[in-house]
Amino acid sequence: MPEHEADGSPHTATPEVADFLRRRREQIAQRWADEPLFRTVFTVSRDEAVEAGKAVVDALAEVADAGRVEDPDAAGFSGVREQLARMGTARSRAGLSVTQVSSELSALWPPVENLLLADLVQAPPEQVRTCSITLSRLLGTLRLVAMQTALSEGQALIDRQRMQLLEVATPVIKLWDGIVAVPLIGTLDSARSQVVMETLLNSVVEQHARFAILDITGVPTVDSLVAQHLMKTVAAARLMGAECVVSGIRPAIAQTIVHLGLDLGSVLTRASLADALAYCLHQLGTDIVDATPGGANPR
Repeated sequence: MPEHEADGSPHTATPEVADFLRRRREQIAQRWADEPLFRTVFTVSRDEAVEAGKAVVDALAEVADAGRVEDPDAAGFSGVREQLARMGTARSRAGLSVTQVSSELSALWPPVENLLLADLVQAPPEQVRTCSITLSRLLGTLRLVAMQTALSEGQALIDRQRMQLLEVATPVIKLWDGIVAVPLIGTLDSARSQVVMETLLNSVVEQHARFAILDITGVPTVDSLVAQHLMKTVAAARLMGAECVVSGIRPAIAQTIVHLGLDLGSVLTRASLADALAYCLHQLGTDIVDATPGGANPR
């Protein structure tokens, strides 16, 4: 590997930096344990913070050995990504902004620099400069890896929470023995429609349901994609041995379906959830009666 890069930038001192990190591993970890990033995340004991610091130092030494001090995808970082994610996510949950977390990561540099300068007090200025630049780049890459990992974890958390909200927003209700219903409220998109289908089918199996009601009274609009999802859900429910009834199709939605030229002829519909329930009960051989002072009169 050439001593100078093609762009004319000064050569790196990766072997010297790797050796320095291994020799000063304990001291670096001890100093990092007192920094907010480690101290506020590893709260069980200071020893826990020190051990976490040692793991990060080991990763940095491995990356320096590989000569990839500016590569966030270097294999050496793989062993500490989970730990870095935990640290970044913990600080974000504590209310710190991305800029503040980045500043705490930057604060890891001065303690290391001080130890490096102490080690090179007798070294030529050019060697000090080269080692300092190499180590600075390495710590900068560590900060980048930590931020990328934390952001990735944050997005994953958002995705999980979104799916949980979708599941909560699509409850399956057992209305009667053999009858389940999903009252839908709000906008339906592809992701939510998929959750509706999965949740309903699972409930059909668990409840041994013969009838499944999809009530869309609370759905403001229906487009061709949503209608296709509804039809797929109806078809899937039939394959599971349950008859599916769609209720709550309001006049505006009915007009939209007609304008779109959608054929829902194979879908059983009822005006309201009550009508759908009455139909299902009738199919099960159950009569609905009104209790009045004069007695019970069939409806």
